Formats: sequence, structure tokens, C-alpha cells
Amino acid sequence: MTAELRIPAEAVAAGGLVGGYAVARWTKKRPLGGIALAAAGAVAARQWYVAGGTKAAAGLSAAYVAAFAGSHPLAKKIGAWPAVFGVAGGVAAASWAVTRRAGRRTGTAAGS
Repeated sequence: MTAELRIPAEAVAAGGLVGGYAVARWTKKRPLGGIALAAAGAVAARQWYVAGGTKAAAGLSAAYVAAFAGSHPLAKKIGAWPAVFGVAGGVAAASWAVTRRAGRRTGTAAGS
């Protein structure tokens, strides 16, 4: 018997944004950070689809990409790490709110 480890989509998405930036910064290879960002985004999108359907997955995936893009100009104002943590928190909160609401209707969200 194998136990399935399920990391919440909120953590996957936030971790992808923070981890992608960290990989890019510390390796000095932006494409590696992009791979980490994209991989986490794909995993989160799959979880969003399972929990909330196509609309939830599309909307949250768009928010994920917008957060990545928005962190760049925000970093010029408040610094890189605060910007990354800020957008990661925003995506995590949106993910929780959308999948929690969808899970109440369908009974599929974790913890319901």
C-alpha cells in the first residue's frame, strides 16, 4: 500500500514563484528558474482543474502568470524578495479562495 503525498495547490503555486526566482538568482541562469516556475505552475494547474474545473484552472493559471510578470515592476519599487513573496502570497490566497469555494459546491477540495 502506498500513501499519496498531496501538497496543496496554494503551496505549490507560491513555492513555484519563490523557488523559480531563487533558482534563477542563485544559479545566475534564468532559464533554470523558468523551468522551476513552469513545472510548479503545471502541477498547480492540474490541482486547480481537479478541485475547481476548467474556469478555476484557467483563471488561477492566468493569475500565476500575471503574478510572475507583475513581480518585475513591483521589484523596482519595493525590492526583489518582497515583490516575489508578495505576489506568491497573493496567488496562494486566490488559489485557496477559488478552490475552497469550488470544493464546497462539488465536494472535491481538500479539507471539506
